[in-house]
Amino acid sequence: MTERAERAERAEQAPERGSAAVWGSGAWVVGVLALLVAFPLAARDRLPDRLATHWGTGGDPDSSMPFWAATVFPALLWLALAVAVLLTLWRARRNSGGVAASSWAGGTLGFTGVTLLGAQASVVRANLDRTDWRDAGSVTVWAVVTLAGAVAVGAVALLIGRRARVTVPPVAGPALEIPEGQRFVWLSRVSNRWLHLTAAVCGIVSVGAAVAVMGGLAGLHTVWSAATFALAAVALLACASVQARVTEKGLEVAFGPLGWPTRRWAADAIASAWVENRSAMQVGGWGYRLSGLGTTVMLRGGECLVIRTVKGKDFAVSVDDAERGAALLNSLIGQRAE
Repeated sequence: MTERAERAERAEQAPERGSAAVWGSGAWVVGVLALLVAFPLAARDRLPDRLATHWGTGGDPDSSMPFWAATVFPALLWLALAVAVLLTLWRARRNSGGVAASSWAGGTLGFTGVTLLGAQASVVRANLDRTDWRDAGSVTVWAVVTLAGAVAVGAVALLIGRRARVTVPPVAGPALEIPEGQRFVWLSRVSNRWLHLTAAVCGIVSVGAAVAVMGGLAGLHTVWSAATFALAAVALLACASVQARVTEKGLEVAFGPLGWPTRRWAADAIASAWVENRSAMQVGGWGYRLSGLGTTVMLRGGECLVIRTVKGKDFAVSVDDAERGAALLNSLIGQRAE
């Protein structure tokens, strides 16, 4: 694929990443909504009939809401924002033939979700075990913690959204010749929505545990549970999507929404490449698997791009248009051998 063709292909977007983004966004929206409502309900017996919901510059509460209003209002605010963002994403995908989530949408959902959860946890903690809302504690420290967390989550969502814009779909057409002096590139991406959904569930559980600690409803020992689920979410997310890229340098396989970690093989380190049909049962499951067939990144059954290194080790990745990627790699290997 020449440099001119590469620029033309970049005008389109791969639908798998858009689908994964919608699934992830939907899980995040539902999880945050559930936590916003469930958290104050879980502490109902330890809260006054009216909750302090606003604090003055001196750190003392100066406004309150009935319990039901303090519970429902943040949830309704979140739901209205989320529906508006998801509708915008749906229309964008429909009009452009399957684009991924844009960076602004991911940043908005991430930042606002964490902000509302932190605010709800701070309100509950400040009112916990008080008989009158005027006796509520300060929320200054937790407000700072919430803001820092919201900025971090929003920044990660922005990075993921920016990477989503530059995905190139599989190349069509039989041409495999590489003109002298021309650059070429082949890219293919695949994702597993069930691994994305499982990662989202683990992430929501982690956030819920952290919010419970922040709100005073759980002890510090719960932090370990939150950390465990957070690590599980990160590991699952890293294995839930993969992008294979062939250039004149060789093969690059990037994992996860941020394209990290990444494995690379220089062209002179690859002995051959071919296509092989594999199933999850053959390689021992989904994700990053080690078996008698070597290493396999299994996200969906079917054709896989397989390489054998000069050291005799096999690596396979389940991506679409694997035949084109293998053909380009073999052409590149042949050129290097001349």
